[in-house]
Amino acid sequence: MKLQLGKILALSAALLASSAGAEEFLVGAHMPLTGNLARSGSAFNEGIQSAVDMFNRSNGKNTIKMVTIDDESAPAKAVAAVEKLKSENVNAIIGGYGSNIIGPASDAANRYNITYITAGAVSNELTKRGYKTFFRINNTRGYELAVEKLLLEMKVKSISIVYSTKEATTELAKDINKSLAAKGIKVTLHAFDPAMTDFKPVINKIKLQDKSEVILMSGYETDYVGIIRAARVLKPEIKSIIGVWSLATAKMAADFPDLMPNVIGTAMLPFPTEYSSAEGKQFAETYKRMFGKEVDYLAQFGYVKASLLFEAILRAHTAGTLKKGGLSEELRSTNRDTLIGRVTFDASGDNPNFQHRMGQHQGSKIVIVSPAAEASGALKYPAVPW
Repeated sequence: MKLQLGKILALSAALLASSAGAEEFLVGAHMPLTGNLARSGSAFNEGIQSAVDMFNRSNGKNTIKMVTIDDESAPAKAVAAVEKLKSENVNAIIGGYGSNIIGPASDAANRYNITYITAGAVSNELTKRGYKTFFRINNTRGYELAVEKLLLEMKVKSISIVYSTKEATTELAKDINKSLAAKGIKVTLHAFDPAMTDFKPVINKIKLQDKSEVILMSGYETDYVGIIRAARVLKPEIKSIIGVWSLATAKMAADFPDLMPNVIGTAMLPFPTEYSSAEGKQFAETYKRMFGKEVDYLAQFGYVKASLLFEAILRAHTAGTLKKGGLSEELRSTNRDTLIGRVTFDASGDNPNFQHRMGQHQGSKIVIVSPAAEASGALKYPAVPW
């Protein structure tokens, strides 16, 4: 009886302490909610909002309140967003999409000692700045390994890489070129200016000169659309079209149903998604209730980075360090399994555990096709969108 009473008293004390320390935590975000990258920004934002809902329903009186600003994929507007969020005294900032956007925005956040986390910037340079406030859950190497694994499983002998001259896309293209060339695969590089819209000259070179088996696109949504449209017109004798981020998504299939068949891109999970973990099931149920659709992998990235941040905020609050600049240190102590695998942060803020997969648009579904050991369905190869 005494033991039971002791447990009750201890529980009551804990509840009182929790109630006394209850607080609304203000968190900022800047995202491309309009413009060329709005599909990616909106998906990230939906994942973040799902994380907010789940946190607020499971942490008593402690709640998260988001302040989200549309950066329109413009570096200057992203920096201005950070300035605005700083003036509103946010505890941390969740970054948007694109290394050229995240770079200057996280520079500004670091000047103010504001913790900044992202899943939308993979440039290697971002983790070489020595910032203690910068964190990301994914990186270029995770994408490179996924693409390389797929190409080796395909037994590709020649490939044309069409890449944007932006920082992250150039890094990925050149790193893959170096790795594949060392394995005896013929690689031809084709750089293009980010403002380019007519890709027919590039595709014509691939058709008449390269005569490669595969086209690999290292770019963004509008680039993919332009490249595939040009390929549909000129029809080079290739066996597959492959891309990286923001390509193997349900939104791209819905918006460009004539361009996506058989196209392959990075994807952490198939679509429609089925989770086996309790957290995954709760996330999927929350997301569908809030947005009336199935989860895609970009929303999952948004959820993971937000939920890890929210958990660190609560830990810092409980420890009494949140208002003393202790959030970055608390976030760095993260070490747990998530919906994208285990996440830890090294001294540079990078997640060394990150590994991606490759998904293929097959009808109304996105099927994980590589690594072969983790595939949810068979790879269609050779197979092109026309």
